[in-house]
Amino acid sequence: MLSGYNDFQTATIDLSTRFCGLVLKNPVLLASGTCGYGAEIADLIDINALGGIVVKGISLLPRPGNAPPRVIETPSGLLNSIGLENVGLEAFLRTKLPWLRTLDTHVFVNILGDTIEDYAKLAAALSKEAGISGLEVNISCPNVKSGGVAFGTDPVAAAEVTKAVKEVSKHPVIVKLSPNVTDITVIARAVEQAGADAISLINTLSGMAIDIQRRRPVLANIFGGLSGPAIKPVALRMVWQTVRAVSIPVVGIGGITTAADALEFLMAGAKAIQIGTATLINPRAAQDIVQGITVYMEQHDLPDIQALRI
Repeated sequence: MLSGYNDFQTATIDLSTRFCGLVLKNPVLLASGTCGYGAEIADLIDINALGGIVVKGISLLPRPGNAPPRVIETPSGLLNSIGLENVGLEAFLRTKLPWLRTLDTHVFVNILGDTIEDYAKLAAALSKEAGISGLEVNISCPNVKSGGVAFGTDPVAAAEVTKAVKEVSKHPVIVKLSPNVTDITVIARAVEQAGADAISLINTLSGMAIDIQRRRPVLANIFGGLSGPAIKPVALRMVWQTVRAVSIPVVGIGGITTAADALEFLMAGAKAIQIGTATLINPRAAQDIVQGITVYMEQHDLPDIQALRI
């Protein structure tokens, strides 16, 4: 923990961050998939004290997700195979978005689909709605028209999704990249050239666990996505590479648990960061990180967030 933390006052430092034409209160966002649709965590954290929230991914139709067991703790991490369970677009607009509109911070909606047409339809529908600051496009989904290969592992498919969303969206488009590729910068440049306003990375790493007593995979789906502190070095490396490969803003995600973790990503060049699995350990993690960043900047007499970049 950074010294001076307990005596911290949020008003002493201005952490406001310019991002895709928006002004964030600070560079700390809640990551999609770990904070529900916001209301689920609102009694535990002041969401309005953050730069924004990225809500749980939305598909055109509701999805039940994968069969259990679908979550297991691993050393310094979490494996999940939730399967993108969500309420679907219609229910989101009717039951979730009205509450999100009451927030005094930015709301980003994560979207996902099985086809390029799915993404375009979602983006077009959400563009008609008030109270949304931007879209985060999850391209780690399988492309059902191309044999199930994830959009995010193919630069051509990644660019096609990005272009389709940009053509119909009035909101900034942030493309969330999968780390399960040979060279993250190839995908990053492809989505930038297709019109992405920003990039967020990384999504979860593919992994698995085996129950040695039962001699079978722990997860019903066999494979899952690894998140948490274990993936931070990989995420940080990919953020560093991507920041230097593209000219659009990069949002850092992956194993950020403390203010020190967040500072590493900001120093690597991330314009903002997202807090995911840490929220499941400590619901106040994101708010604590905002405070810790401020203390660090006070201690080092830094004028603004940009001064952190190395």
